Amino acid sequence: MELKRVVVTGLGAITPLGNNVEETWNNLLKGVSGAGSITRFDASHFKTQFACEVKNYKPEEHFTKKEAKRLDLYAQFALIASKQALEDSNLDLEKEDLDKIGVIWGSGIGGIHTFMQEAKGYVNNNLIPRFSPFFIPKMISDIAAGHISMKYNLRGPNFTTVSACASSTNAIIDAFNYIRLGKANVFVTGGSEASVAEAGVGGFNSMKAISTRNDDPKTASRPFDVDRDGFVMAEGGAAIILEEYEHAINRGATIYAELAGGGMSADAYHLTAPHPEGKGAIRVMENALEDANMKPEDIDYINVHGTSTGLGDIAEPIAVKAVFGEHAYKLNISSTKSMTGHLLGAAGAIEATVAILSIKYDAIPPTINQFNLDPKIDSELNMTFGKAQYREVKASLSNTFGFGGHNASVIFKKI
Repeated sequence: MELKRVVVTGLGAITPLGNNVEETWNNLLKGVSGAGSITRFDASHFKTQFACEVKNYKPEEHFTKKEAKRLDLYAQFALIASKQALEDSNLDLEKEDLDKIGVIWGSGIGGIHTFMQEAKGYVNNNLIPRFSPFFIPKMISDIAAGHISMKYNLRGPNFTTVSACASSTNAIIDAFNYIRLGKANVFVTGGSEASVAEAGVGGFNSMKAISTRNDDPKTASRPFDVDRDGFVMAEGGAAIILEEYEHAINRGATIYAELAGGGMSADAYHLTAPHPEGKGAIRVMENALEDANMKPEDIDYINVHGTSTGLGDIAEPIAVKAVFGEHAYKLNISSTKSMTGHLLGAAGAIEATVAILSIKYDAIPPTINQFNLDPKIDSELNMTFGKAQYREVKASLSNTFGFGGHNASVIFKKI
């Protein structure tokens, strides 16, 4: 069976760096940090009092009061990003076979704000069980995909992937496979997360996974720096319209890039730590290259997982060198989490968007907040420190790795 080609025809985003794709991309190229004091709740008693929140967000600008009340913040972000992406794609849904358009979304945690609200209400009501009938439908991780499909009457395959920080990359790969197998013409895919809540921050604090650099939030996310002390939590979402190539050509769509391949693997090693030799990361990149029928030297840019954590920041460059050999020194590598923070289950969607835009604009966003490179990391690798670099980008790879040892990589190329 000959597999169909899959292309990107629309993008949408709401991130700590901007409430749309253009604003986010411009701030990435400028090296802007999205970190600041937490406003979602009173964090004064928490070890970490900052995060990368979406700025100037007003639900009433996007939803009626009734709609907003029934949507967790992560689902609001999903609907906003999806609306932008569909508009960007110029799909005329009145002319499309809606049975052939699906939604596959990713979220690692889902409606944690709703869970916190209902749990606190239960305690404050002296443990009398007065729960909202919208509690479960607002909270569950699959509901964002459901909302997107219902809003646009998209009747193709519809579900959510949950694989921690790899969730939205897994969603993209699933959508990719459905299209190239001929099961659908178009997918709305991506991911969203809104975990800047008491339970989210407190839980990651207890694991010592997030930075506590409260005196200087904007430099707290410092991938590959010897003084890094954990990732910076973030919120937001991104949506990508994937489309079968001939379908896109026939309707005269503008194509950003081709999704050439995707890879998945498992570390099978530890609940939260990566394999120290990067074995799972090596496998997932090799799998993506094989799936794309591409050679290591075909890749120009890697948006690495690069979270600003002790073990992960060492293991991933080891894996890159193992896969790419001498070509590793000709690559541009960057961690945009240094600016956006870590969007958890939505990270893959944001970073896939970055990979796509790097191809469109022949530009590499930087890794900011580099002060003292960890001596365990090869200083000859081009981590694009400090400022954006410009070069021809024919193909980009994006890595995402999640708690539980989940690894996912996608490759985009010029068309």
